[in-house]
Amino acid sequence: MTAQLNTRVEVVKLGAHIGARIDGVRLGGDLDAATVAEIRAALLTHKVIFFRDQHHLDDAGQLAFAELLGEPTLAHPTVKGREHANILPIDSDYSKANSWHTDVTFVDRIPAISLLRAVRLPSYGGTTTWASTVAAYEKLPESLRALVDRLWAVHSNAYDYAANIDEQRTGGVDVKFQEYREEFVADVYETEHPVVRVHPETGERSLLLGHFVRRLVGLTSPESAALFQLLQNRVTQLENTVRWNWADGDLAIWDNRATQHYAIADYDDQPRRLHRITLAGDVPVSVDGVRSTTRTGDASHYSPVG
Repeated sequence: MTAQLNTRVEVVKLGAHIGARIDGVRLGGDLDAATVAEIRAALLTHKVIFFRDQHHLDDAGQLAFAELLGEPTLAHPTVKGREHANILPIDSDYSKANSWHTDVTFVDRIPAISLLRAVRLPSYGGTTTWASTVAAYEKLPESLRALVDRLWAVHSNAYDYAANIDEQRTGGVDVKFQEYREEFVADVYETEHPVVRVHPETGERSLLLGHFVRRLVGLTSPESAALFQLLQNRVTQLENTVRWNWADGDLAIWDNRATQHYAIADYDDQPRRLHRITLAGDVPVSVDGVRSTTRTGDASHYSPVG
């Protein structure tokens, strides 16, 4: 299915609920306002969009384009950008994001949009899958919606996706993974978010979950774990997902308010590196208009509230 936006831009739909490829655009900081508006509209509709053959982009070009869509945050609340303050290297030497998550939900001001550019890819594997948290909510039966609409969860960075990798490997501790984890949790954040948030631009409701959730408020530990897993399973149903096979020159942009994602670690010990920029977002609001609450930590240095 193809929709013509204007004389240059084509949006090719990739799945019923999520995903589109955009053709006919050379990304950069010099894009005209009309084209940027069409890209943003496609992003809101399709949740994650992909651009091929952007070989001309470097860090500066990626950042210049990102600034047309919003205000860049720092690379991360605790992990410093290795080469640039606003760019986080997703580097297999340090960590692998092979767990379902929405970016940086442990702070109150969750990023609105993430932009990820391929820098160095393995010869096989290393794909990324995104899931629509809007589709997951919309498919809930009414009885389950009535429950989750009033449910809250505590998110924290005291959990890190690098913890899924066994640090006790042959020959001892993987020093890079250990150092990354220590940096990741150097400052601990805890934030209480609604499980169902209202999208500030589309008005859609989505499930705000992922691997940073520590517990559901007001439930026992077994109840919390069981209900969390039930809802996570709803998010990650294959019908709600799109999987992208990276190629050199690719850039992906996703609506971090309406998705989760999972980087599949099926490339053995080959190097894999992508550069991520996140754009400032708002503080989530529940269906009855209550904003998220910070329990521990101050993220004002990381990002303004968009």
